[in-house]
Amino acid sequence: MGRILARVLLLVVWTVVVALAQSNPADWTEPFPPFRIAGNLYYVGSKGLANYLITTPKGNILINSDLDANVPMIKASIEKLGFKFSDTKILLISHAHWDHDAGSAMIKEMTGATYMVMDADVPVVESGGKADFQYGTNPAFLYRPAKVDRTLHDGDEVRLGDTVVVAHLTPGHTKGCTTWTLQVTESGKTFGNAVYPQIVEDYERTWRVLRSLPCDIFLGAHGSYFGLEEKYPLRKKGANPFVDPAGYKKFVAQKEQDFRSELSRQKSAVLMR
Repeated sequence: MGRILARVLLLVVWTVVVALAQSNPADWTEPFPPFRIAGNLYYVGSKGLANYLITTPKGNILINSDLDANVPMIKASIEKLGFKFSDTKILLISHAHWDHDAGSAMIKEMTGATYMVMDADVPVVESGGKADFQYGTNPAFLYRPAKVDRTLHDGDEVRLGDTVVVAHLTPGHTKGCTTWTLQVTESGKTFGNAVYPQIVEDYERTWRVLRSLPCDIFLGAHGSYFGLEEKYPLRKKGANPFVDPAGYKKFVAQKEQDFRSELSRQKSAVLMR
């Protein structure tokens, strides 16, 4: 029995996102066709920012809120699939950065969803980004604060209807960066399961966790991480292209290698000073 890994590591080198701050990539707000990935799991994001809808008999779970500008698109995508945006009962995020959580306050107001966030990211979310160790002093990364209704911890379960989503703490990109796992059934087959001085130790922990998690369907918070554009046209041509355990292992291995190369570079730079 495998698992769907509904969120994988985002960016490994903690310095590269700065360049994106001044000009958000156009694909972040470019519409993308919503579709069912497998079982009760659906893609409802833009071309560049991924959002996932998990439907249950008791209402639905939405992962990531993205920018305020994305919220109308998320709503339209959910409704295009035949579901009600107002049935969003739980809102989760992958991590507390503006491109994945700035729209949370708006979604809470529109749906009344219960907002659940990993403990180490709660101060960032509730401060509108001001408590972020890297971007808190840059107005370009700030957003409207949102009240967290449930604080999550590593290994906590989020239950709605007959669905259980498990939160795995995989810090480094943010202190509360979260990998989500859940089980879905598809065609009778079950898939499942110095401001920040400890950042290196946290990334080392993240690699251990990501290597240990079984993964059948590999997804991420940005479409480019898991080949969204390339896989989407292949959905009706045979095997589900999103079932990609080898791709997951390759992605994690490459990102870990990137991390170690950058760590080595930074250590060498310090020694040469």
